[in-house]
Amino acid sequence: MGVTYVTLAPEHPLVSSITTSEQKEAVEKYVQETSARSDLDRTAAKEKTGVFTGGYVLHPLSGERVPVWVGDYVLGSYGTGAVMAVPAHDTRDFEFAQVFDLDIKWVVKPTEGELNKEEAFTEPGVAFNSGEFDGMNTGKFKEAMAAKLKEMGKGGPQITYKLRDWVFSRQRYWGEPIPIYFPVDFPEGVDPSSQDPKDDSCEHTIRFDKPIPVDEAELPLELPYMEDFKPGDDPAGCLARAKDWRYFQTDGAWFARETNTMPQWAGSCWYYLRFLDPGNSEDAFSKKDDQDWMPVDLYVGGAEHAVLHLLYARFWHQVLFDEGYTVHPEPFQKLVHQGMILGSDGEKMSKSRGNVVNPDDIVTSQGGDALRMYEMFMGPLEAVKPWQTSQVQGVVRFQNKVYNLVTTAAANKVTEMDNETTKLLHKTMKKVTEDIESMSFNTAISAMMVFANHLQSLKENVPMEAVEKLTLMVSPFAPHLGEECWSILGNTESLAYHPWVEYNEELCVDDTVTIGVQVNGKARGEISIAADADQDFALTAAKEVEKVQNQLDGKDIKKVIYVPGRILNIIAK
Repeated sequence: MGVTYVTLAPEHPLVSSITTSEQKEAVEKYVQETSARSDLDRTAAKEKTGVFTGGYVLHPLSGERVPVWVGDYVLGSYGTGAVMAVPAHDTRDFEFAQVFDLDIKWVVKPTEGELNKEEAFTEPGVAFNSGEFDGMNTGKFKEAMAAKLKEMGKGGPQITYKLRDWVFSRQRYWGEPIPIYFPVDFPEGVDPSSQDPKDDSCEHTIRFDKPIPVDEAELPLELPYMEDFKPGDDPAGCLARAKDWRYFQTDGAWFARETNTMPQWAGSCWYYLRFLDPGNSEDAFSKKDDQDWMPVDLYVGGAEHAVLHLLYARFWHQVLFDEGYTVHPEPFQKLVHQGMILGSDGEKMSKSRGNVVNPDDIVTSQGGDALRMYEMFMGPLEAVKPWQTSQVQGVVRFQNKVYNLVTTAAANKVTEMDNETTKLLHKTMKKVTEDIESMSFNTAISAMMVFANHLQSLKENVPMEAVEKLTLMVSPFAPHLGEECWSILGNTESLAYHPWVEYNEELCVDDTVTIGVQVNGKARGEISIAADADQDFALTAAKEVEKVQNQLDGKDIKKVIYVPGRILNIIAK
């Protein structure tokens, strides 16, 4: 309801027809000036420019006359290339309206506080100054307006998708050859059967304007063998040099194959489907495997994947779904963005900065397990983290500690396990299991480090069961260490075939807990009590703490706030 003008992109096809004769010269001049600017320049420009067309349109709901402008901040390549401007609630429209002194109508206000009319209000709020829509929140306001327009036959809701332009070709040897070929023409009056375009002296023209698909029976089209597949100077790519492959003759006519190859996306956009059934020579993948295994449970990638592989793979997959090749409309169930690992200087790794860490060097000096585990121990998976080579040694010490615990247990074969060790083992198994599920690998490793320290304190009395469970928990993080330790413990089969650890929930609950004690909201001490202690018991224990006694001296207890296992707060006056 806040539309006060309409802006068309300079390249919009309606510009010429809606412009009045009085404004024609000014509009044509403006269109010509802006045609030389790229979409990027126009989007980045801070100064708003435009010209009034002299034309008007009618608001579909209110019936009001709305002026039509041409402005280069609207792009013909985005959406419809026409904007119903609501300057009160769109920053770019607001700036444009201010430059050209256009009306601004406020139709949404904050749910709390005053409306600041010095700038566009773009947050969700409550509708006002909008007739029958007054009082609706922004979400319902949009839905109601769309429904009203649909009812009137003047519009309705629509989902718009924006996909980046995709150059689906590469001028290199590796990659799938594109199964397209083109007719070859020769000068007028020349008999094609007497010509050979493979000969450099043969004058001919490849008709790229008349592409022909390779017959399905002739697929797959294979690359020719080439000893020299360097790019070379020909923009057509190295395949243009494979003339015996490029040119062929059918029924006396000559044809030339496309010499560009497909990008890596051609395979990576659907590789997860081929992995289901890689040995299938009849189909890309069987319907049964698609039904049994898809969709993918987890997709892990950097944030840049959201506009690259993830976007293209979903686009590709939905085409396959529409064509009936897969029964699943979406390929991936869950997406996790992994954080970037920075150089030790906190900057993005690059050769120019000299802060690149070669993982091969770490593998050579410390081993693959150390590299793998340190990457997971650095911090949360999704966080951006600086690399610190010196800290790899901490993970190496932990690995050595686990190895020494295993050799000690294997030599002494202790079967008994005290209550403290048993409870800590089950807490660790629970923690590691849950952390792996949530991909909190750093805290899982921390929990195993704590448990390893405890086992080390037992000296020669390290229980076999404890180190067996620890070995199983370590194995996903350090598989080589895990297998070695598993063998030392007397197992002949790989631990990969052994069930994962199971914990007893009851043994994961502490008998006693340490909680903080507050007096009037300020911390005054701690108490250790039974995990299931009631409020009276906790209050009695708190009164024995000297600092709590001092704060309560001469005061009456007005209220007690007790959260079992967490905190006790005494309100006294």
